[in-house]
Amino acid sequence: MTCWYEGPLAAFDTETTGVDVETDRIVSAAVVVQDAAGTRPRVSRWLVNPGVPVPAGATAVHGLTDEHLQCNGRWPAPVMFEIAETLAEQAVANRPLVVMNAPFDLTILDRELRRHRASSLDRWLDSSPLLVLDPRVLDKHLDRYRKGRRTLTDLCEHYGVALDGAHDAAADAQAALDVVRAVGRRFAARLERLEPPELHSLQAVWHAAQARGLQAWFARSGSEESVDPAWPLRPDLPAAA
Repeated sequence: MTCWYEGPLAAFDTETTGVDVETDRIVSAAVVVQDAAGTRPRVSRWLVNPGVPVPAGATAVHGLTDEHLQCNGRWPAPVMFEIAETLAEQAVANRPLVVMNAPFDLTILDRELRRHRASSLDRWLDSSPLLVLDPRVLDKHLDRYRKGRRTLTDLCEHYGVALDGAHDAAADAQAALDVVRAVGRRFAARLERLEPPELHSLQAVWHAAQARGLQAWFARSGSEESVDPAWPLRPDLPAAA
């Protein structure tokens, strides 16, 4: 029997105007669908004119300028509809969705849906919830004592995954998907008996524990920064609507 990490997976990634899920906007997104390990993926891409200026710092990361987005990007409302529809299709197909740092990408999509569609991500998933696999949560739980950063670039290097064109949504989505397959193989003895629905529930617990640990570290360091324990989607704030 094929283990889940060798079977059908999808992956979702965004590029944005910044790192605040409540106020920043999506400028590009991609969904990658792969029917089995090693097979040719199907890629859906979106380029968005966010209707607000793109800070220079964000452009330096993903290379998308105001001029390029205004000339080539689409208006957010139809794009957010299509992205949500595509993610809902993955849920209906019972295909696990890989999202690196899921509380960021899924929450900013939710806020964009509220902003432009008077909707929410949960409304699209009423009948079939997402089964999310977050490589950062999985790696931090399964190899918790390893030192060093755990960005997507770091995980790719650690697991021997190619990342061509970092900070391109499609490239990052494919790399995150490949990392999850690599994590599954490396920790097969601990993961092969767990099905994606169980893993989804466990990751919520693991992420909350990781958040509490990071919050404690901030407290010891004298930092006032807070860490949200919610996973894979942060609760709605009225100001995001």
